[in-house]
Amino acid sequence: MRLTSFTDYGLRMLMRMASAPGRAFSTTELADEFKLSRHHLTKIMQRLARAGIVETRRGVGGGAALAKPAQEIRLGDLVMLLEDGQPLVECFMPGASACTIEGACRLKTRLRRAETVFLDDLNRSTLADIALPEPATA
Repeated sequence: MRLTSFTDYGLRMLMRMASAPGRAFSTTELADEFKLSRHHLTKIMQRLARAGIVETRRGVGGGAALAKPAQEIRLGDLVMLLEDGQPLVECFMPGASACTIEGACRLKTRLRRAETVFLDDLNRSTLADIALPEPATA
């Protein structure tokens, strides 16, 4: 299974935020730290805020902070949220599929089961389990 860069970047941001609970991080700060596009991180932050994972604050001292303790945020749930709209295979997409073996395929059920096992296993861990160590200050 391959996760999208959207999910990868979202998990990196959350790992950093979990390292300093209560602290607000700006997308610029996180983009600089991880050498990623601020614009892309802003989109990810918006999805996380809409889902209640982070709270955003405007103005001086603003930014985003975790909305709840990192030990209450399950990794599988985060992956499901961030991967929303990115099905593992075409036949998992809602609506009509262009698959020519639909109805005769024996793979779909196994892939769905594997996806469930993958997410269930991730849900055994929380964001607190993967928090990054605070960067050393010089």
